[in-house]
Amino acid sequence: MVYYPIMFHVRNRSLYVERVPVGKLAGLCGTPLYIYSQAQLLRNFNEFERAFKDVPHVICYALKANSNLSVARTFSQAGAGADIVSAGELYRAALAGFPPEKIVFSGVGKTADEMRYALDSGILMFNVESMEELAALNRVARSLGRKAPVAIRVNPDVEAGSHRHISTGTAENKFGIQKRSILEAYRTARSLGHIEVLGIQAHIGSQITSARPFLALLLVLLRLVDELSREGIRLRVVDVGGGIGITYHRESPPSPSEIARSFIPLLRGRNLKLLFEPGRFLVGNAGILATRVLYRKHSGRKRFVIVDAAMNDLARPALYDAYHRITPARSRPGRREAVDVVGPVCESGDYFARGRKMVLPGPGEVLAIENAGAYGFAMSSQYNSRPRAAEILVNGRRWDVVRERETLKDLVHGEK
Repeated sequence: MVYYPIMFHVRNRSLYVERVPVGKLAGLCGTPLYIYSQAQLLRNFNEFERAFKDVPHVICYALKANSNLSVARTFSQAGAGADIVSAGELYRAALAGFPPEKIVFSGVGKTADEMRYALDSGILMFNVESMEELAALNRVARSLGRKAPVAIRVNPDVEAGSHRHISTGTAENKFGIQKRSILEAYRTARSLGHIEVLGIQAHIGSQITSARPFLALLLVLLRLVDELSREGIRLRVVDVGGGIGITYHRESPPSPSEIARSFIPLLRGRNLKLLFEPGRFLVGNAGILATRVLYRKHSGRKRFVIVDAAMNDLARPALYDAYHRITPARSRPGRREAVDVVGPVCESGDYFARGRKMVLPGPGEVLAIENAGAYGFAMSSQYNSRPRAAEILVNGRRWDVVRERETLKDLVHGEK
């Protein structure tokens, strides 16, 4: 038996999600189709929980990775908090059952309306990213007659080693306040009548495949905690963001336990709560995108396999030239040859694989694009007026449609 990431495996030549064949789901629900394994979601979360059990901590799921309500509710029921970046994500987090006292609000462009909504909801804290945002939050809190709990996001100038579009912790990025200005930022925050200084936060990027940047980040944050303490500003929370990568191709990302081994000795004996904000790590390998082959085409020296999913369904290859394994829902013997797997959208960037060696699939066959649980449906669109895919959550032999496929009428909802 050949095993794919934990809960995805091949039995009798058929690809299964837990105990349900992918081909069966594609036949019943149509394609393109996102399919998630609930067991894998929980396994990923529990791996984090076990790794950091020896220090006070909260694992706040980053909803931006996959904001489906049933996926999010899986984590809230397991005890997770939530990391949000918009009022819409706060609304989703509330519907999914996340306790407000475990919700942190990140993002560089929070509006006054979003601040009011979050304060009324009683969230744990705001991750403040600029001095003007801090002043605006103080004004909003004053208008409501309350204090806003904050961590200030420092830009630690730590290189994450990931794609430049998902690196967030260096001087050239828009995120956070520069390290050299952070003490003055905290002095200002302490002076504001409607700000409660709670913690410090940083997030250095996404799809990080080494433990070293995380350790470098924690050392920077703890030095700042000590400097602030000497000024009488005593913090209770250290938030190191998220960013642990997953294996798309040949990467070897660190495990939570590997990071914990370097973190825990540094945190032991300190009166600090550790916050992590993972997204991709929790959901990336728990989802696939099932797609059906439409046509084959031989053009010059290239052979194309045209499928019914497209860049509007999964944008990562077009945005980052990202690699996703592609597996047939039902395998068969044959000679492997190099093909481009492409979608029907009118863009040359609409592809899922280039020069990928596989047994040439025929029209009607179903393929599974793996590791699509993070930044898959969440980044999908209706480009080319294509209705967005349905989503399925599998639990053992049971499966549920957790988002219905959009219809043509849905494409024009609200238009005049």
